[in-house]
Amino acid sequence: MAKTKVVFFCKECGYESPKWLGKCPGCEAWNSFCEEKIVDKKETVGGVQLQRSELKKLKDIESKDKARFDTGYEELNRVLGGGIVDGSLILLGGEPGIGKSTLILQICDKLASNMKVLYVSGEESELQVKLRADRLKIDKEDIYFLSETNIQIIEDKIMSNSPKVCIIDSIQTMYDEEISSVPGSVSQVREVTARLMNISKKLGIITIVIGHVTKDGNIAGPRLLEHMVDVVLYIEGERFFSHRVIRGVKNRFGSTNEIGVFEMKQEGMCEVKNMSEMFLSKEEAEPGVATCAIQEGTSTILLEIQALSATSYYNMPRRVATGVDFNRLNMILAVIEKVCNIQIGNKDIYVNVTGGMRLTDISSDLAVAMSIISSYKGVALAKDVVYIGELSLTGDIRPVINIEKRIKELIKLGFKKVYGPKSQLETLEKQYNEIEIVKVKNINELISK
Repeated sequence: MAKTKVVFFCKECGYESPKWLGKCPGCEAWNSFCEEKIVDKKETVGGVQLQRSELKKLKDIESKDKARFDTGYEELNRVLGGGIVDGSLILLGGEPGIGKSTLILQICDKLASNMKVLYVSGEESELQVKLRADRLKIDKEDIYFLSETNIQIIEDKIMSNSPKVCIIDSIQTMYDEEISSVPGSVSQVREVTARLMNISKKLGIITIVIGHVTKDGNIAGPRLLEHMVDVVLYIEGERFFSHRVIRGVKNRFGSTNEIGVFEMKQEGMCEVKNMSEMFLSKEEAEPGVATCAIQEGTSTILLEIQALSATSYYNMPRRVATGVDFNRLNMILAVIEKVCNIQIGNKDIYVNVTGGMRLTDISSDLAVAMSIISSYKGVALAKDVVYIGELSLTGDIRPVINIEKRIKELIKLGFKKVYGPKSQLETLEKQYNEIEIVKVKNINELISK
């Protein structure tokens, strides 16, 4: 008879304790412990039968490239590092209504052309999934559907039908009947994921798991879940905007710096081949708008930075940043006031990145600063000009990575002029005749031009 005991788990990192603690020793999160009843099964670990492993020398182990399968979308293939790896366990997270199930069903349609796909849903009925498939015009023979939440039954169906791809929607609804806690709890998520990982590696099945996210934007459940899987993908974007960004947070088979851009349409998620044109407006130049060229992995994306400077009627002027790090915005404002001697301390400042994108590349500092100055002075910046550079606290414009690749992208899109760090552009000025390269050492020199 298996013994049942009560332990406490940290919801953030999965740290286990025999008693409740106010602060987790593992991740130092407060009030994150919850009580769980677990069953000790000595012959198993994580619900997986123990197997003996042989001791080998590292140099004697054969190394071979993992087979990759085309998802049917170039944007997604790039984020995954070239395609889905055979036998990998992938976790896909995103806010409700962001398009997770839609994208997964479209991927199933692409993969079902060459392999058998099993779609397991614990949230939606057969009719709901069928209606979505009809809307997306998906009608492949090798897509099978199972509405089930019991992991034992799911394992039996996988073993008996031998699919090459298995979709779990979502991991928080699955449960192991040998564990008494409710679905979505720390012990249930850990146990179910361990069983899925075992069957994925053992049979070479591509397993894609959909996960809910918390209000902070993180995948719900223990952080251990992200450690167990091979790839973690997030779908980002505002629900009221049409575009979606797929970002790789973890990837054992490729880079985590890549992003893929999709657009939500009536016929489903459509990949955006030219991301820059999507985020640039075609309207006439107006004060407070500057263009920057950021680097996301191997992709160069051009974005518009919008700024508004308005007289404040409060004792504490407002600083609002959408898509820009708030602390970095405050630093840029301090540089503008101190170094450029522009008095914006009594102004409300609003900064926005078009399309709902979030800036993580510090090379956008110069464009943010110029958009604020443009709004303050009421002078419009030219539409065919791009600003690239990191802004230091002394007002100097510092070098950025992949400056040459960004310039090539600007030439391809027809831009006429680029302002950038003097130390980097001196060697590139004579290489390109299609675009005017202007070298600037500090922000005051740029304003005077």
